[in-house]
Amino acid sequence: MRLLITGAGGFLGAEITRQAQADARITALRLVDSAPLPGSPGAECLVGDLRDETLRTRMLDGADVVIHLAAMLGGAAEANPVAAREINVDVPMAMIEALRGGPTRLVFASSIAVLGPDLPDPVTDAAPVAPVMLYGAHKAMIETALGCEARNGRLDAVSLRPSGIVARDGLDGALKSAFLSRLFWAVARGQDITLPVAPGGRTWLASVRNVAANFLAAALHPGPLPADPVTLPALAPTFGALAEALRRHVPGSASRVTFAPEPEAMRLFGQFPGLETARAAALGLKADTDLAALITGALSSDPEET
Repeated sequence: MRLLITGAGGFLGAEITRQAQADARITALRLVDSAPLPGSPGAECLVGDLRDETLRTRMLDGADVVIHLAAMLGGAAEANPVAAREINVDVPMAMIEALRGGPTRLVFASSIAVLGPDLPDPVTDAAPVAPVMLYGAHKAMIETALGCEARNGRLDAVSLRPSGIVARDGLDGALKSAFLSRLFWAVARGQDITLPVAPGGRTWLASVRNVAANFLAAALHPGPLPADPVTLPALAPTFGALAEALRRHVPGSASRVTFAPEPEAMRLFGQFPGLETARAAALGLKADTDLAALITGALSSDPEET
């Protein structure tokens, strides 16, 4: 199986790459990113702008499966809507057109940002799509296009919607969701942190190791994939329970976790309902088994440390 990963230098892309390199089913690995990639033994690395048709043609050539992660994220997309449309909409649409009618499978990284802030309880795969930011709107557009192609038999494709992926070290503090990852590293390093949510607030979280494994499982799934978007499984802990689990994981940590709820943070991240992921379950995709597994998978990408 010849696998192509776009956005391979990113947080999720690097973990998918690590897992793919250890998977005997992957016979060739091609990695693409806009910035130089670190050493990846045995992989072909391409660096460039995905808006370049020549690069797209070269990277897609011979690929059996494509995992498309590259995107312009939330705040950056709002600040530069033209570039965001080019990267988030025009590029994947061009990839769809290039792959239409062929055997290559396309696994598209969507986001729960397509759902908007007003969520039903529980959220299911059929939850209404109502994005409030460009990033979510762009993801919803490509979900719709991929679904149309898949239902008409023109493309083997699926959209996967991950939840909060943790824990990216050094995440830009300007991102509204950055505190979700900073909490993990603050406790691990004995640093104090104040969270803008209530201890009883609840969100959806998945370790980067878990999300990467689910993307690979979908990419290599032997049967047909759903034409409709697949919400990936996640745990839904309260922030208080998560902080306690982190203290148990790092018992010697001097970190103090305090709470100072802010209305916007609570609205966006602190009052998530239940989550049901039937389509993911049918594909064999799973959440982290418990908070201990979530924390281990979030803080380490070394499987021997599990």
